[in-house]
Amino acid sequence: MDISTTYMGLTLESPVIVGSSGLTDSVEKLKRIEDAGAGAAVLKSIFEEEIAYEYNDMIKDVSLTTGYNLEQFDYLDMQLRGKKLSAYLDLIKEAKAGVSMPVIASVNCVYSHEWASFAKQIADAGADALELNMFFAPTDFERESSELEKVYFQIVEKLLKTITIPVSLKISYYFSNLGRMIQRLSETGISGIVLFNRFFSPDIDTDKLEVKPSFLFSSPSDIAISLRWMAIMSQRVKCDLAASTGVHDAQGVIKHLLAGAQAVQMVSTLYKNKTPYLKTVIRDIRNWMETHGFNSLDDFRGKLSQAEAQNPAVYDRLQFMKYYS
Repeated sequence: MDISTTYMGLTLESPVIVGSSGLTDSVEKLKRIEDAGAGAAVLKSIFEEEIAYEYNDMIKDVSLTTGYNLEQFDYLDMQLRGKKLSAYLDLIKEAKAGVSMPVIASVNCVYSHEWASFAKQIADAGADALELNMFFAPTDFERESSELEKVYFQIVEKLLKTITIPVSLKISYYFSNLGRMIQRLSETGISGIVLFNRFFSPDIDTDKLEVKPSFLFSSPSDIAISLRWMAIMSQRVKCDLAASTGVHDAQGVIKHLLAGAQAVQMVSTLYKNKTPYLKTVIRDIRNWMETHGFNSLDDFRGKLSQAEAQNPAVYDRLQFMKYYS
């Protein structure tokens, strides 16, 4: 069975991409991922906050002995950014030399003016593509949703003028009109959109009376949101679509391909079952294809998208009419 696919103009030996995580932060791990059958890997994100925090800590230390001046700010800014970025750029270069699968860099930023400078250096280091992990929390009570949405387009416009490698956006589903927003983003010239981000989930410890993290990994049930929107948006966008969150086995990958995905990202299940589990996923995809008489992914991709479904309304209806009546 031919399970190769294309994503953002890149050729992938399989539709499974290992998403940005601690599983992709070294060349040794990337080699194991490739050997297990992954079609590509998204490097662990570089966070702009990390650089900002490191910068602030250094400023505090220096101020104790020498005080502040503009020349110091400029020097420390260049030195710290260079130090943090150089390690990431080295990872890209080493990864490109160590594996043959596409290597996708990842940037997670919160200040729009920094994106282009990061992206240019990443492209120059040889990354095959860049995934932008973009999210602006819908908790800013001072801004209208339209103001927040404009930032996405401003960043994309700036980046596409700066780099020529394929760019994808990993977005959330927190938009007032999600379908139209995905469409509009796909029309900007980007090469792919990843549906969707997974976020930190807070919980409350009732004994210690404090906030704690919960649900660090996704569960198979988390696939529902991305699967619905993958099916709805398939054939309605001008770029490739990839799925993320809740994909824990071959069935999850197959479902998204049937909905119209070009590729599918996996992370949580590989933490739980270890990297070699990818071999099981790939084997099960092939076995399913053989059972159903499919020779390639294109034979069934999008077969159950809303555009192709016999009953398109099943993807639109939100109420539990059938089950709770």
